[in-house]
Amino acid sequence: MDGCHSLKLLLLWLGVNTFLFVHTFFLYEQEEAYTYTRAMLGSALAWSRASAMCLNFNCLLILLPVSRNLISLLRGSCGCCRSNIRRQLDKNIRFHQIVAYMIILHTVIHVIAHLFNIERYHASYSPVAKDLLIRLSSIGKNSSESYLNPIRTYDTNPVKELLSSAAGVTGIIITVAFILMVTSSTWVIVKSFYEVFWFTHHLFIIFFIGLIIHGFGRIVRGQTSQSLQEHNVTYCKDHYDEWGDIPECPLPQFAGNEPVTWKWVLGPVFLYICERLIRYCRSLQKVVITKVIVHPSRVLELQMKKQGFKMKPGQYIFLHCPSISRYEWHPFTLTSASEEDHFSIHMRALGDWTSALFEAWEENTEDAKETHQVRIAVDGPFGTACIDVFYYEVSVLIATGIGVTPFVSVLKSIWYKYSQTATTMKVKRVYFYWICRDTHSFEWFADLLQSLEVQLMEKGRSHFLSYHIFLTGWDEYQAAHIALHYEENKDVITGLKQKTFYGRPNWNNEFKRIADDHPGANIGVFFCGPNDLSHVLHTMCNFYSSANPQGVQFHYNKEDL
Repeated sequence: MDGCHSLKLLLLWLGVNTFLFVHTFFLYEQEEAYTYTRAMLGSALAWSRASAMCLNFNCLLILLPVSRNLISLLRGSCGCCRSNIRRQLDKNIRFHQIVAYMIILHTVIHVIAHLFNIERYHASYSPVAKDLLIRLSSIGKNSSESYLNPIRTYDTNPVKELLSSAAGVTGIIITVAFILMVTSSTWVIVKSFYEVFWFTHHLFIIFFIGLIIHGFGRIVRGQTSQSLQEHNVTYCKDHYDEWGDIPECPLPQFAGNEPVTWKWVLGPVFLYICERLIRYCRSLQKVVITKVIVHPSRVLELQMKKQGFKMKPGQYIFLHCPSISRYEWHPFTLTSASEEDHFSIHMRALGDWTSALFEAWEENTEDAKETHQVRIAVDGPFGTACIDVFYYEVSVLIATGIGVTPFVSVLKSIWYKYSQTATTMKVKRVYFYWICRDTHSFEWFADLLQSLEVQLMEKGRSHFLSYHIFLTGWDEYQAAHIALHYEENKDVITGLKQKTFYGRPNWNNEFKRIADDHPGANIGVFFCGPNDLSHVLHTMCNFYSSANPQGVQFHYNKEDL
């Protein structure tokens, strides 16, 4: 179901692009004001203008998906942004990438079309050019005349003419800036050379300034409306040798199009400037690190406080450590509950940045003074799909490895809500699946599950949470130890009453069982982990959703951090 809504929005966006392109293309192919321009440039005129229109539209969109505060505002406070629309907002980075691909396509079309235009402008002065083209190119030599051809002589280099115009110079600048932004956005560059990605992506400032100036170059010109009234194009195009000599054919007057790009991008650019100002102000706010815990498997827990910080279960923050990198900001899901007096994250040391931060805290963490040696800046919190866990009657939480962090906050919040006897929740059943490669991954999270297990049993709601922990890797010693203690009441690995499963889940069986147990329910499925498993789960959701709207419906949500 979720895929259908994504497809509809994608088709809507493609439809708008197609309409703008086709409408603009035929406007410049048929509009009388561009009859003489078409005679000189041919179809390259329409190709350049149609692609320019689509570039305006997509440059309007490109900044909106990366405005995190705007997306978070829409998710949290807009009453219409529920269910399907909210899930589409969680795909903001993917949409940003798709829009960038469309900009690439139309940039290629636009550049190629203008290369033809420049060459044809120059060729219109050629001795072998048609007489009409030579006549059109000669207009503008006198001060009382307005030119059509921006190249004023045949004895010149088209490249030189291009570089001497505002439209040409800005066109080259924004194209180069865009190429650098695109090529530095590959997965390898982002993961291995983040600061290269950061610096080149900030060329968007030059890109948008150049884009606005580019339109003021007015390199494409058409006949003015007053000239069209006085100059009968249908008759005069065949009597160009009589222009200015007979009343029906005064010399045609031309003018460049009014620049419109700034009208398209001014609003989004203003919103994004506000976005960056908000981020900057947040980064200056003091963050107090109250506790640092080093867990097994190189997992670091940071507990922090910040004035005015308010969060919801499943939200995330961006973390910045100037002593490690001046520019890198990394997203981390909050693992604390909103009921706690602090907010926290759990971070596994995997890359260079996280490893450096882990090593900065690993030594002497028991010394309280050490917690003030590393300065941390925080931006957020921001909403994600996990916020919607409490909107469904039945929620399925699926995580792999450290991907469990978005659900830590959710499970903690459930624990606190059940501690408050007066609290009621819409969600009536939660299924929790956690898949890990080794036993060490369970150690830092087992305490929370044990507390929640005891709490639910005391409240007589042990059926509320059904958790399934899967271990996919073990050695011979661990296998022997597990077999020796298998008959005990508690699991030998986690200490929970629910025994650990060994191997991988059979998702067909799991989804079929959930669907059979909850006929007619709207079930939210939330996943954080690798894309391969994400595709499998998304397929399961679609397959087991009933064709009958009154039947069981699985709604897939993926964390993209």
